[in-house]
Amino acid sequence: MLDIKMIRENPDKFVELLSRRGGDFSYIYDMVEKDKHRREIILQVEKIKAIRNETSKQIGLLKREKKDASEVMKKVENIGSEIKAFEVELKEIDEYIYNTLLMTPNLPDESIPIGTTEEDNVEIKRIGEIPTFDFEPLPHWDLGTNLDILDFERASKISGSRFVVYKGLGARLERALISFMLDLHSIDHNYKEILPPYIVNRDSMVASGQFPKFEEDAFKVLDERELFLNPTAEVPTINLHRSELIPVEDLPIRYTSFTTAFRQEAGSAGRDTRGIIRLHQFNKVELIKFTRPENSNEELQSMLEDSERVLRLLEIPYRVVNLCTGDLGQSMRKTYDIEVWLPASKQYREICSISNAEDYQARRANIKFKRTKDSKPEYVHTLNGSALAVGRTVVAILENFQQEDGTIRIPKVLIPYMKTDIIK
Repeated sequence: MLDIKMIRENPDKFVELLSRRGGDFSYIYDMVEKDKHRREIILQVEKIKAIRNETSKQIGLLKREKKDASEVMKKVENIGSEIKAFEVELKEIDEYIYNTLLMTPNLPDESIPIGTTEEDNVEIKRIGEIPTFDFEPLPHWDLGTNLDILDFERASKISGSRFVVYKGLGARLERALISFMLDLHSIDHNYKEILPPYIVNRDSMVASGQFPKFEEDAFKVLDERELFLNPTAEVPTINLHRSELIPVEDLPIRYTSFTTAFRQEAGSAGRDTRGIIRLHQFNKVELIKFTRPENSNEELQSMLEDSERVLRLLEIPYRVVNLCTGDLGQSMRKTYDIEVWLPASKQYREICSISNAEDYQARRANIKFKRTKDSKPEYVHTLNGSALAVGRTVVAILENFQQEDGTIRIPKVLIPYMKTDIIK
């Protein structure tokens, strides 16, 4: 979340930057007024307590001197109820400020393009040659069905819409990609591999910025513990260090984690209803970093390179775009999207986001470090990115490596994992 102390110093700046996301953020001024009133109440309570303490001393002195203290006692007999009333008001204001900050998104980085939709994102580069075909390329759902490696009908029977059953070499391809990505990041790129829980609690969802904004998109476990199916590996991995003081010598911390993710896709009605682009259940390999503030931009570029390398090794054409303010995620200050080329639809589609939240998540999750033994604790910066969304990588392979007879060539780097060079 944002820092109320910084907001009160320059509310105009915060409103201006937040407004670049689109929407009305004038409520920031109301919050600043509430914060001002809160501090006035605190001063008033301190004055009343000082009066009570001084009066208590007078009463004690009078009683020791065997004098009548009743008149003095009358002066303070209502102080307790006054303080209690102020404390109730303070609690209400604190809750208002906290909940308002929880709903307020991160400030967009001033260097990113200003815009309202993905059409305003700025392309940074394109890598790889777009394949040409002597035939009309098929979409992945037809390829997968024809090869009997993707089964949508039986998945619908088992679970409903937006689910899939991987079969045969389709299941092996998904598994091969997970192993390839984890090996690459943990061995070549020096991330520590973890396998976190698939179920997370409410505190974890709030700390990572998923709640309260995206609560309707989460699958809730129906018991009294307020547990939720993990929507992305970012959630459990960020929360590994919730409420911790990380030793400075441990920074940066780099994790790669695999999870199956679950999302309601509440806001995607009518979008990508065919295929495996947008499912309720999907696999992801995630990259997470905890860094010193001064190093986070450098680590962002490094993380982007690590994600790009997956696609270069798979020989899949892609492009990188710098997200505009209106397309930026709730918790992020700056994000790069990597988009792969899909021949059937003749367009680039997002396969991962690489983002820097700076101290936004760390502030919510209370993750700090100390530069020296005697220095004050500071919030770390957190970064996250997919490397990659596995199902969408399957889509890119099926469509870019399809052949006229309906078979799929396997990228060279995956052959050791697949134990074959073709899906037929």
